[in-house]
Amino acid sequence: MINRLGRYVLGSYPPAFYLPYGISWAVGVTALFTLADPRVTGWRPDGGVLVAALTFAIDLLLMRALDDIRDLGYDREHNPGRPLPSGAVRVGDLAVLIGVGVVVLLVLNAGRGIALVALAVQLGYALLVLAADRLLGWPPGDDVVTGLLVSFPVQILINLYLYAGVLHQTGLGPSWHAVLPLLTAATAYLHLEFARKVTRELRPGERSYVRVWGAERTAVLAVVSAVVSVAFALALTDPWQPGPSSSPWGWLVVLPLGFVVLGANGFWRGRAARWPVLPPALFLLTSFVLYLVVALLGKDTG
Repeated sequence: MINRLGRYVLGSYPPAFYLPYGISWAVGVTALFTLADPRVTGWRPDGGVLVAALTFAIDLLLMRALDDIRDLGYDREHNPGRPLPSGAVRVGDLAVLIGVGVVVLLVLNAGRGIALVALAVQLGYALLVLAADRLLGWPPGDDVVTGLLVSFPVQILINLYLYAGVLHQTGLGPSWHAVLPLLTAATAYLHLEFARKVTRELRPGERSYVRVWGAERTAVLAVVSAVVSVAFALALTDPWQPGPSSSPWGWLVVLPLGFVVLGANGFWRGRAARWPVLPPALFLLTSFVLYLVVALLGKDTG
């Protein structure tokens, strides 16, 4: 089983991509919550952030395994070379991985109060989505919009876990200041979600928002999501005004839009059949990194 799971990780969860992605997400969005809350001053990453980063790396692997189990029937027909449909790993192996992983995550976060609760809710919801798929066949795999609506709360809940970690670290209570960071992270993720499925040439049986909205509208949604995310980030850093809740370095969050321009140029001006793969991933990764950079440089140098 260990060998099979090793092959699964290399095939479905390449560490060279997912580890930097998960760690930067955990640290960057944690920093974003501290930027948004005027009650937090002089924030620096601590041991709790390290726990959150490790939690994210494991959590993303578990979410990948859950998605692969849900998509097994589809992948057998359309992606037979992937680890699960090819037989390189078994459903039972992934069930063990998920079970052990959940226990490890809960133990890892023991003593973190509300952060532990938030994590348990997120994991429970993800397992509930899998149960609805296995037992009820809902939502139908071809209904990509309903699928997005059902799975999207996982994104919100995992970011709430990060916010709960900030509250645990600082000893503060919940605040409406968390809303903008949540919206910023959610819309940044939507850019990747939409852009990676933009295509003018659908493959047989391909699941894409293009089947619902068309290639042009889906591409526009991808661009709008990124722009809105950056607008939210600017609103919470407030770089154009001096003050204790603003960051003069907040303009840095605009830089990832360069990757959106690059992707849009390739798709529209270059007439590529698909939105380029790398720019959306780099938009998300650099956004997370720059949230951290802005937080470390400080809210107010005046």
